[in-house]
Amino acid sequence: MPLYEHVFIARQDISPAQVDALTETLQKIVTDHGGKIAKSEYWGLRNLQYKIKKNRKGHYSLMNIEAPADAIHELERQEKINEDVLRFLTLRVEEHDDKPSPVLSRRDKSDRDRGDRGDRGDRDRGDRDRGDRDRGDRDRGDRDRGRR
Repeated sequence: MPLYEHVFIARQDISPAQVDALTETLQKIVTDHGGKIAKSEYWGLRNLQYKIKKNRKGHYSLMNIEAPADAIHELERQEKINEDVLRFLTLRVEEHDDKPSPVLSRRDKSDRDRGDRGDRGDRDRGDRDRGDRDRGDRDRGDRDRGRR
């Protein structure tokens, strides 16, 4: 059977649980038509390069599919009907990659690099004055003219 990689983008309004339910519905369509899902990944809520149907973000999901062409046609037909799906793309591939996709591996790597401090790291604050600052009488420029 042919091998496919299928990515779809769901609306930003729906929750990750609803995206999982949508993914399961789409997987059921494939299995009902004689195919099988080799791998399914949820990439999370990501920014879109440009607005699609008034959405700036979308939930990305990837599926590696082994199925006949009829199953893929039905899958794409159902996605065109579904209002929650903004876009989808199906590519035929020679073989599936068993490793996590580059999107997931990059996200995991960046999470590991940040540690407990997020992306701030341990910054040297130097001898910067913090807190009680004497602001004194400042020259207020144009805003102060004519009041005295």
